[in-house]
Amino acid sequence: MIVWLTTFVFILLAATLARADNAATVARADGIVSAPVAALSVTKGGVTIVDVRSPREWRQTGVATGARMVTIHNPKGIKAFVAAMTSAVGGDKSRPVALIFAAGVRSARAVRILTAAGFTKLKNISEGMLGRPDAGPGWLKRGLPVTPCPEC
Repeated sequence: MIVWLTTFVFILLAATLARADNAATVARADGIVSAPVAALSVTKGGVTIVDVRSPREWRQTGVATGARMVTIHNPKGIKAFVAAMTSAVGGDKSRPVALIFAAGVRSARAVRILTAAGFTKLKNISEGMLGRPDAGPGWLKRGLPVTPCPEC
């Protein structure tokens, strides 16, 4: 009886931990995606990551390996940002794109802007490059691949 009870408790604990870990790494239906899921999607060819930070930020931390760089801080304004994003996805506004910023706040704004411009498959990597307590540790602290960008 004790062996059975111990086994049951162990299985219950393992299942609970697995659910908690899984919840932190899956894509969510609300347009939020974790950094590990985005990185995996890039390697499978299922999504394009676009870093929408500033060139200064790209130089400071590097960019997620494989990401395209399109700053939301375009000096010509939001229309120029939308045009640059359209170019970055080869004109295909239905292409799956995951946006990343420092901590996910500005990428959420970019998702709203691009959705209004007709983009249909956008995700926000809400933990961003640097992390946020309510969203996750971030691309860098997770040790995900980064490409230096000293000339950005």
